[in-house]
Amino acid sequence: MILFISDLHLSPRSPGATCLFLDFLAGRARQAEQLYILGDLFEAWIGDDDIDDPYHAPIVAALRAASDAGLAISVMHGNRDFLLGQGFAARAGVRMIADPYILSTAEWQFVLAHGDALCLDDTDYMAFRAQVRDPAWQAALLAKPLSERRAIAAHMREVSETSQRAKENPYTDLQPAATEDFLRTHGYATFIHGHTHQPATHDHIVDGIHVERWVLADWHEDRGECLAWDGEALHREILRPVAQ
Repeated sequence: MILFISDLHLSPRSPGATCLFLDFLAGRARQAEQLYILGDLFEAWIGDDDIDDPYHAPIVAALRAASDAGLAISVMHGNRDFLLGQGFAARAGVRMIADPYILSTAEWQFVLAHGDALCLDDTDYMAFRAQVRDPAWQAALLAKPLSERRAIAAHMREVSETSQRAKENPYTDLQPAATEDFLRTHGYATFIHGHTHQPATHDHIVDGIHVERWVLADWHEDRGECLAWDGEALHREILRPVAQ
């Protein structure tokens, strides 16, 4: 069994989603062999030197416990946690994977991505993405003191939330032509991604070939979702808080 999740946006402001994720790691996730987290596990990550923050430490420890129990966990950068590094990976017992990432199983082939790189119609976001993914920009940011990085992250979050409130639809979908090119480039593999907060299953016909695109759901305070591959088919599973 392989599980896929994305867009948890964990932060101290989301205690419900945080508890839901910790329960997931201790329970449902351990029934699988592999877990793929396709970006935005955290609402913000300002550097691996913040890993012992009282909020982060229990999450990192839970990832490590699940990994030590035999769950292979792979993590992809999102547009919020693009500074996750090898220090985090080593402590959490996970591996960082490229975006996009080809996942080949004995039965099927998938291409995994966060999804934001294909939102080409959102030109403001694409400019932002190019900036924050630039290694020189990241190095300059990481050279700043933690306190300054926290302030920068808070400002970036405020700007993002203000921009989203001003839009009729705050989450831009993938550009159709770019998506078709992406599917063609990656051998018409089943495409799994997050980012858009618009969970759905799309059917694409590319060069006469039927290709499925599965959009992962974002998590909320009282509800999460994972996509499961059982070797034959994909299906969605709703995750609810453990009854007290």
